[in-house]
Amino acid sequence: MELLAYWPLILPIFVLQFVLAVIGLISLSRAEEVRGPKWMWVFIIVLLNMFGSILYFVVGRKDV
Repeated sequence: MELLAYWPLILPIFVLQFVLAVIGLISLSRAEEVRGPKWMWVFIIVLLNMFGSILYFVVGRKDV
């Protein structure tokens, strides 16, 4: 199996995952209030990859 043949398909997913995680962590660090403790959201964003960032933006942020 040639793993490099799938690289063009996998690379955009990794880039999207990385960008979402960085934006989520920056948003979390700037937020004054979130739903739940901030350390919990850090673990969710980092460990659940793309879904953790989306979950933070949908559920974790409080509207000011």
